[in-house]
Amino acid sequence: MLDHGHKTDLLISDGPHFHRLQVKTFNSTGENQRIQNCWKGSDIDYVILFARNGDWGIITPAFESTSRSIQHETHRKFKKTKRDFLRQFHQI
Repeated sequence: MLDHGHKTDLLISDGPHFHRLQVKTFNSTGENQRIQNCWKGSDIDYVILFARNGDWGIITPAFESTSRSIQHETHRKFKKTKRDFLRQFHQI
């Protein structure tokens, strides 16, 4: 389900619960990179970030600060495979 007006790219369900997701891509430039929060003030639960120039991504709970280190402790890094993505998503 899509909800463009509220910055929600996807609305997914795990059965009893619904989760609002924002999906972004970025160019990976190294370990000290920061993620800019362009969804601040939106009612979303998680942000899924895909590295354009890599075979990995990050799942993070939405946050209110203007930016955050890519190495933040709440981020779950995954390989761009269905199995690894789902494994990391279920651990959040």
